[in-house]
Amino acid sequence: MDLDKLKGQSRLLVEVNLKPLQGTRFQPTGFPDLGAATYQLVDSTQMLLVESAQSMANRMEAVCWDESKNDWAAPLKGLPYINVLKDGKPLTNSILESHRINSPYILESKDTKFYTQLKEELGVMKTGRVDLQLLAKSLLKYDINSLLHGIFLAKKDLAGGRLRLPRALSGFVESKNVNVAPSGGVKKDEVNPKGDTDKGYGHVIFPRDEYTGEITAFFNLDLAQIRGYRLGKDVEDLLIILAIYKIRKVLQDGLRFRTACDLETVGDPVVKRPTGFSLPSLNDIEANLPDLIDRASSNFAEPRVTTVTYIE
Repeated sequence: MDLDKLKGQSRLLVEVNLKPLQGTRFQPTGFPDLGAATYQLVDSTQMLLVESAQSMANRMEAVCWDESKNDWAAPLKGLPYINVLKDGKPLTNSILESHRINSPYILESKDTKFYTQLKEELGVMKTGRVDLQLLAKSLLKYDINSLLHGIFLAKKDLAGGRLRLPRALSGFVESKNVNVAPSGGVKKDEVNPKGDTDKGYGHVIFPRDEYTGEITAFFNLDLAQIRGYRLGKDVEDLLIILAIYKIRKVLQDGLRFRTACDLETVGDPVVKRPTGFSLPSLNDIEANLPDLIDRASSNFAEPRVTTVTYIE
């Protein structure tokens, strides 16, 4: 895979059009006290947020995990992560946790062996500027996903709670020229239709808004941030290809956002920046990842899986 066209570039920007897998309607993300996030452009174009950056980060991590085998997806095996056990059984891990290594199941456990180890490596930054290279090196060792999806280690005894990295890889989905497709439904109670609905009895009729519109997914990889980690070419290449793997994989397998929001791509992803660069295929990425992982492996913890026992 040729990454030469990314040299000296600050961003890799990708767009791809989407459509409902069946029918024409879709259900967007919603927020408490807000509902659907609708807005207008300056020319009065009706817009809608379909999936947020926070949610897309979770989805790009989820497609890297094989639930049936409780392990990395096959091409990613050998990458480091933190596994959390409770009573000897798998509880969660840094790939599935929304805040990655900052999960309370990792940092708040009474099993403090890993946390103590982290303090020894990062506690040298109690004062002065945060050494982002040292932080990146430690994250690469234990939890490579944090270098792409960001981290905030909000612990006072870890550099005073100042250890954070923004997302290097982000994505979101929005729709334009939207219209509301109103509908509704009923929760039926054939036994006691007039029962107390506050207690779960009775018929409950409810309204529901879905939408129609032109849907586009956007992805942004901050190449300058990755180079700023100063971890060497092997690691940079791995992070870039891992990010593109996540984009390709979520577009192939991760577009079922909700029951009423099951999408598929329309055509191939388009690289908006830099010009002249094309995303490698998922097959090529999967074929090359084992070698990229091996070349960067001297930076990983041994064993590659760091185990934390969660004790309340």
